[in-house]
Amino acid sequence: MRRTAAFTLTAVLLVLALVQAQGTPPPTPLTLVTREGRRPVPTTILSGQELVALDDIAALFQVTVREDTLAGGITLTYRGRTIVASPDQPMVSVEGKLVPLPSAAVRSGRRWLVPVEFLSRALAPIYDQRIDLRRVSRLLIVGDIRVPRVTARFESVGPPTRATIEITPAAPFNVVTDAGRVIVRVDADALDLALPGGGNGLIEQIRAGDQPNSVTVAIAGGAGAPRVSSSSAENTARVSVEVPSATAAAEPSASATPPPGAAPPGAATPSDTPLELGRIGVETIVIDPGHGGDDTGVRGPGGIEEKQVTLDVARRLRERLESRLGLRVLLTRDDDRAVGIDERAATANNSKADLFLSLHVNAALGPSISGAEVYHLQLDREGEDARRDAAEAVRLPILGGNTRAIDIVRWDLAQAAHVEDSAIFAGLLEAELRRHVPMSARPVQQAAMRVLTGANMPAALVEMAYLSNPEDESRARGDDFRNDVAQALFDAIVRFRAYAEGQPGR
Repeated sequence: MRRTAAFTLTAVLLVLALVQAQGTPPPTPLTLVTREGRRPVPTTILSGQELVALDDIAALFQVTVREDTLAGGITLTYRGRTIVASPDQPMVSVEGKLVPLPSAAVRSGRRWLVPVEFLSRALAPIYDQRIDLRRVSRLLIVGDIRVPRVTARFESVGPPTRATIEITPAAPFNVVTDAGRVIVRVDADALDLALPGGGNGLIEQIRAGDQPNSVTVAIAGGAGAPRVSSSSAENTARVSVEVPSATAAAEPSASATPPPGAAPPGAATPSDTPLELGRIGVETIVIDPGHGGDDTGVRGPGGIEEKQVTLDVARRLRERLESRLGLRVLLTRDDDRAVGIDERAATANNSKADLFLSLHVNAALGPSISGAEVYHLQLDREGEDARRDAAEAVRLPILGGNTRAIDIVRWDLAQAAHVEDSAIFAGLLEAELRRHVPMSARPVQQAAMRVLTGANMPAALVEMAYLSNPEDESRARGDDFRNDVAQALFDAIVRFRAYAEGQPGR
């Protein structure tokens, strides 16, 4: 009996010693964030220090690690630049300069471990991309990507309950109210969130949104419509959310003045329309998947149909625009049905879209022609006259002796007023597509296309590939190509939006 107890005690002590030697994982893993996505970084807690293995660093950052058994040290090399670490010194030599660390490198079995601060203090100075370690947030950010700090706090319990969301450094954002929620969508690659654990007053919770790069403010039942305002100072954007009681919302003070950008007291905000918070430019986009229904469009030798490719890419692009930028995105068709050519532009006009993009794939008589192409409108003499006339609106008299400008443009010449912006948009589409997919010998062209002429906003048409070319057809069949095209279109829209927001009078 004693022998069994002694054996059990010895086994327990051995296990505890092994755990202490190997360390324990942290409660929350460290996450590597790059432009390609996210992945966990294995770390361990040993003697109160969070450590990362050098072989994991070598795999993540393409660093060469060499142990010097005679000198008892470790050398890390990256593109001719070196770091030398010693197991008995809480510091390293980075290109001859001593850099302090919280603890020295230690050996655990066959692996060498260093403090996680090694990444930002020692590796960052010799690496060719930015390395930003945010231990509190458990993020390791690598590369030139935008990851603003987003913090939220309650200002008052109320009613009304007030909360503030701050974005630092300031980044573009928009706000949507939807079924008892206020959703703040930030234009960034990722978010560094610091949110309160619970709710307060008429706000049940402030949490990470269901969509990437968003924060959701959940409103309690029986509350009135939330009022939202925004401001910016010292490189920090602020969103203020005020939630009144249902009674107060129903009986607003006649003298009350809503904050700038907020909905009027007691007014409901349309769930599909972002609040305008001091931002101009591109908020609504109409994407036109070409063909549909009985009109299959081009059919490749392998059987792939144009109408299928255009709808699939349109859906992928819509998902990116809605989830990453929070834009209002409409498709001229979201299923396999026929849509008239004039109905497509009419959808954009009736939706008051800021941008119109028509998607197609091409075909040629011979199989040798390949690659993507971008088209924007070419005006004839009548169109040029309409473009000039658009700048000289008719002025009608109104009460008080003043006049009001009225634009009168034939529907089939609506695009005439936007040809310059459309040309810029087409150029950005070509530039981004070139980074992702093969382009044809004539990547940007002008043509008198009916689907573009009636669009009363900047508009362009993209031919993504030639299905008559075997290689193009093979590429167009796969997810990689369709994702690459969607990403290129997304990047071009981001660049055009930045251009549009910088134009006076838009």
